[in-house]
Amino acid sequence: MENGMALYQSAQFVDTWTDPEFDKIHPPRSVAPHSGIYRCVGCGVEIAATEGQLLPPIHAHPHRPDTREAWQMIVYADHRPKPTEVPPVR
Repeated sequence: MENGMALYQSAQFVDTWTDPEFDKIHPPRSVAPHSGIYRCVGCGVEIAATEGQLLPPIHAHPHRPDTREAWQMIVYADHRPKPTEVPPVR
């Protein structure tokens, strides 16, 4: 966790995707527009949220007083069916 980013075990389950939805900043207690992992823009805490769920309120986690509390989606959870056969890891 050198960069403090969300972790994953296998790159075969993660794709890079450029979309303006990743650039949007959401205030505390706003509705998550997509299911996925959201990161606090002020301190880097990550949470999982389901589409339609309220994002955490202000002061929901330890936070430095001089930083902004808001949420940015960093991982989108794609709910479309995928192939279930997983090739062996080499």
